[in-house]
Amino acid sequence: MATTTPSRGRRRAPSRMTRAAGKAAALQKPRVILALLLLLALTSVMLLDGYLRAEVGGDERVRSNASSSKVPDKVLDGGPILSFRGGEAQSQSVPEKTIALTFDDGPNPTWTPQILKILEENDVPGTFFVVGSMVSRYPSIVKDLVNQGNEIGIHTFTHVDLSYQSDDRIAREMDQTQLALAGAAGITTTLFRAPYSSEADAIDNYSWPVYKKLGEEGYTSVFVDTDSDDWKRPGVSKIIKWATPSKNKGASVLFHDAGGERSQTVKALGTYIKKMKAKGYTFTTISGAIRQTESANQQANGQTGQTGQNGQQPGSEQGEQAGGQVPGGQQGQQGQQPGQNGQLGQSGQAGGVNSLQAAHRTATGTTLYEGKALVAAVAVAEWTVPGLATGLAVVGVAVMGRFGMMLILARRHYRQRNKRRFSWGPTVTQPVSVIVPAYNEKECIANTLESLAKSTHPIEIIVVDDGSTDDTSQIARDAARSFGMTNVRVIRQENAGKPAALNNGVRSASYDIVVMMDGDTVFEPDAVHQLVQPFADPEVGAVAGNAKVGNRNTIIGAWQHIEYVMGFNLDRRMYDLLRCMPTIPGAIGAFRRDAVLEVGGMSEDTLAEDTDITIAMHRGGWRVVYQEHARAWTEAPASLKQLWSQRYRWSYGTMQALWKHRKSLTDKGPSGRFGRVGMPLVVIFQIITPVFAPLIDVFTAYSMIFIDFKAALLAWLAVLGIQLVCAAYAFRLDREKYRYLLMMPLQQLAYRQMMYLVLIHSCITALTGGRLRWQKLKRTGEVGTPAGVS
Repeated sequence: MATTTPSRGRRRAPSRMTRAAGKAAALQKPRVILALLLLLALTSVMLLDGYLRAEVGGDERVRSNASSSKVPDKVLDGGPILSFRGGEAQSQSVPEKTIALTFDDGPNPTWTPQILKILEENDVPGTFFVVGSMVSRYPSIVKDLVNQGNEIGIHTFTHVDLSYQSDDRIAREMDQTQLALAGAAGITTTLFRAPYSSEADAIDNYSWPVYKKLGEEGYTSVFVDTDSDDWKRPGVSKIIKWATPSKNKGASVLFHDAGGERSQTVKALGTYIKKMKAKGYTFTTISGAIRQTESANQQANGQTGQTGQNGQQPGSEQGEQAGGQVPGGQQGQQGQQPGQNGQLGQSGQAGGVNSLQAAHRTATGTTLYEGKALVAAVAVAEWTVPGLATGLAVVGVAVMGRFGMMLILARRHYRQRNKRRFSWGPTVTQPVSVIVPAYNEKECIANTLESLAKSTHPIEIIVVDDGSTDDTSQIARDAARSFGMTNVRVIRQENAGKPAALNNGVRSASYDIVVMMDGDTVFEPDAVHQLVQPFADPEVGAVAGNAKVGNRNTIIGAWQHIEYVMGFNLDRRMYDLLRCMPTIPGAIGAFRRDAVLEVGGMSEDTLAEDTDITIAMHRGGWRVVYQEHARAWTEAPASLKQLWSQRYRWSYGTMQALWKHRKSLTDKGPSGRFGRVGMPLVVIFQIITPVFAPLIDVFTAYSMIFIDFKAALLAWLAVLGIQLVCAAYAFRLDREKYRYLLMMPLQQLAYRQMMYLVLIHSCITALTGGRLRWQKLKRTGEVGTPAGVS
């Protein structure tokens, strides 16, 4: 046994890569926090979108046939406009031959603009009772509505029956709608109409406290005199008939600009307006109706109606509050001089429609900025959630397609390679060199050498000690003597990383074929023999073996066992037939020595030297294949911390390797085949789809909680079932025991979330240009000889 010892007595200065590793380690925690924040942001966006669509916090209960014994008769028999000036309920009616057109449930991007156009063409204002969630989704429509001179009232944020809601929920429904109006049009409003309300005589003992509470806060509640019942879609003629007040009465008339298909409403509205004008009716807003009524009362009482202090119109509820607090906490506008027919006479527009109605208040300060923030957040949700849903659908189709392709190609690969007549060519019997890079492997190196001592193929063993600080070298020499092995060389070098150790071994190899393995891996007796047989084909430059998890009797070990059998080895069968194998496992792989030297050896440019060299072999024109019968047992990380460290290195290293070899996309031959087939598959299924893994679970959990638990659960179980079928088939091909598949549901819930965090960590590291050195995982040596593995 030859031994090379480095010079002693000199302390090495930290290498540039070591310093970079320290910097990367210092950044690790913020990157993990960022990954978690991304997941939290995704969840928040989904919850916001669900709240806007009444999936989150929705309440479809509607009260009916309740007693009204506690409601004052003067309210039940009063007009459609209810206020609580001075804390006392006061009802007002719309003046005779006057119509206040009101529209509920909008805005809607299809119907509201059409209704606005009709109102503008007929020079008629409307009062729109808007749903806050719709306002925040379609702010531009609300802005157009206000600019056209129409009036706005609140119809709650999520269109719930407030009689069922708590005081806090009622406050949120109102405040959030005020914020939405502030963000969309820069206003707040004092008008309110409760969802599912109708005429004033429908107020019951449950809704009455709600109206009182809101009235005390400055809101004016608006009911209807005449209901077009357009939501029933009875036909244009019936809508017009039902919306027409009896005799010459004035009326608050209800139409809808949202909440369903409203084409009949649009067709009926223009005809209705012309018909009512022909009968001598005038049109106004709710505030206009209030001013007309109060003006008539003032004249009846002998009041002059002169303009009060600061130009405010006395007798007007809104004018009395000028400069005072109104709902939403905004400062009141100074009273406006009422024009003809109760419409504001300041705009100069025909019909006297002012751009700012008396019920409106200019939003300022915190309310304005919070409103803009709400609208912006909703815009993000409106774009993000559908986009993610579409992306998820695409990913789902791709993943299902991949599963199908894996099953088909894996079966074909198995049948092809296990035929009696299949042969790579003449049996390869010449000796090969086995390179074992080792860094502090005192727990494992003896087991590794013991397994190699039982090899059925002639080998030389080169242990490259990469500056170990324990007794790895001595243990290796002692083990070789103990097992009577005369074919072992131990080479020591200063710590330079795994690629350097492998390159040292390749340069020192005596034979044309080199087998590379890890210092914690044990080979089955015929592993080397099986591994080198494909080299009978002169086109083959490298061979990937079948790596197995040895320490699989823990939860983490079982998860990785499933991943190795299904995610790695089943994939390798597919990649083999497609001739675009992306990675030869570091635990067991074989190469033509000349081919390795030809492509420049094991590169230190990336953290995934095994992926790097594999792609380099493709680019060198060599074929890379998978040999399922060459089995090795490796010690997988035993803790989540070690697993994170390993997968972080793999994930980041894979990105580095793909970027390094990006020119293969335009190459010809084997290199181009990998670039245009293998590289997209790796990017899609090892980088993109894992990022969507948490999205799948978040969508599933969201659907279970807020939409349809049974349907969501069945969908999740269906996907899990497909994965189980693929895993079971992979276990069958590898002749593994199915009992480990019992851990697969838990793996889907916990394991892949960790892989998501690792991947995000890797992406951030790639973007920031951080680097890491070859990381050493803590080993236990529990993976002994293959015969002891069950």
